[in-house]
Amino acid sequence: MMRHRGFLSPGFSSRLNLVVDLLWLFGALALSLWGRMVPSLFTFVSVGFALVFVWLFGSIFLRYYDSAADRALLDDLALLSLLSLCCTVFLLVLDSLMRDESAFPHVLPFTFIYWPVSLVICALIRRVVAKREAPIDEVLIIGVGPMGRITSEDIQKRGRRHVVGFLYFRDESLLDNLKGAILGQASDLEAILQTVAVGEVYISGNTLRHGQEMQEAIRVCERFGLPFALPAYSFRLDRARPIAAKLLSDGYIHYISIVMKPVQMAFKRVYDIACSFLALVMLSPLLFTVALLVKLTSRGPIFFKQVRVGFQGKKFNMLKFRSMVIDAEALKASLAHMNEQTGPVFKMKNDPRVTAIGRFIRRYSIDELPQLINVLRGDMSIVGPRPPVPPEVAEYESWQRRRLSVRPGLTCLWQVSGRNQISFEEWMYLDMQYIDHWSLKNDINLILKTIPVVLTGKGAS
Repeated sequence: MMRHRGFLSPGFSSRLNLVVDLLWLFGALALSLWGRMVPSLFTFVSVGFALVFVWLFGSIFLRYYDSAADRALLDDLALLSLLSLCCTVFLLVLDSLMRDESAFPHVLPFTFIYWPVSLVICALIRRVVAKREAPIDEVLIIGVGPMGRITSEDIQKRGRRHVVGFLYFRDESLLDNLKGAILGQASDLEAILQTVAVGEVYISGNTLRHGQEMQEAIRVCERFGLPFALPAYSFRLDRARPIAAKLLSDGYIHYISIVMKPVQMAFKRVYDIACSFLALVMLSPLLFTVALLVKLTSRGPIFFKQVRVGFQGKKFNMLKFRSMVIDAEALKASLAHMNEQTGPVFKMKNDPRVTAIGRFIRRYSIDELPQLINVLRGDMSIVGPRPPVPPEVAEYESWQRRRLSVRPGLTCLWQVSGRNQISFEEWMYLDMQYIDHWSLKNDINLILKTIPVVLTGKGAS
């Protein structure tokens, strides 16, 4: 099944495995120097981080840390061997460019140390840890007949995905042996998706009997920008086999509402990780100074954690420097009549809840900098629609929920088009324009346009 999650390593186990792999990468580099001329610390660290970049990009491109990928042990070992080969080739190229005899690396010692130990780690530790992780993706099944039941059992057997419930077609009888809750009829799909976070919808119906209801479910999924799957086989096959059987391994054809650009998406995630990490390091003096000013000038915590709605409706805690008084959320209701923004979003130019230091850091978007941690963790991206709060999402029209079909970001078209000076409706259309025309080139252009907007504080409040 084609995945478009775009996560480098979704779930705790995958993140843990990634950390172990990268630590062993540096450990193998250090061990390869045993009894040999040691290079400078700068050279060692530079080569190490270059190898990390090669490993990260390769693992994203090969979906090595995709916990939802259903792979056998030999497949995992083959991918690991390919990644190790990429690192070896990189070191060989680097070695050919270095003329100094004391220069790092020593390619063969590194390869013979790193590769076999990595195979053991993968076979005995990585896969064991991954299997213990709770499901990371929620699916909804439409249909409670034999196909729906078999689909549910297959999903649970494969692991890493969880069936949140079932919807039934009009002519289906409800059974007691379903391993999941009945959430309603197929016609209730839109209402269900507004309240339940779902990663994919399986439409397990018969096209002859349920064609009209299946078509309406498809339209709802497309409006929401939600992936869905349709049965691959409408007829019984005794001998014939599909040419690309691997793509139909679960008996479904999977559809998405965005254009797949896997190589560009891999670069995007590598870029997010590299930029967020480097920015946190380089801006650490500023971050420390702002944190100190926030703490000294007003009562309350340094950071403001707010629940936001992210990719496919999943909630996460977004970080900001606190720019308001400690009881700001409680005071919001009394200021609702002074809202200067249309739609469900609350925006107010001279908000009395904002502190003195808060007004300055909000004007130049300094309060948003802790969200680089969210980017590093995979909750957000550098570029993407701004993550909304749950009450706003509850008031969205169905077409507006399609903005949740991509990972939210620090900046998007809204930031460079006037921010609080444009209406909510225009804001939503800008996000749809970004989703429909996404490319890595457009992301870079948006970042370049965001810099002068942030420095001048244009459109902020």
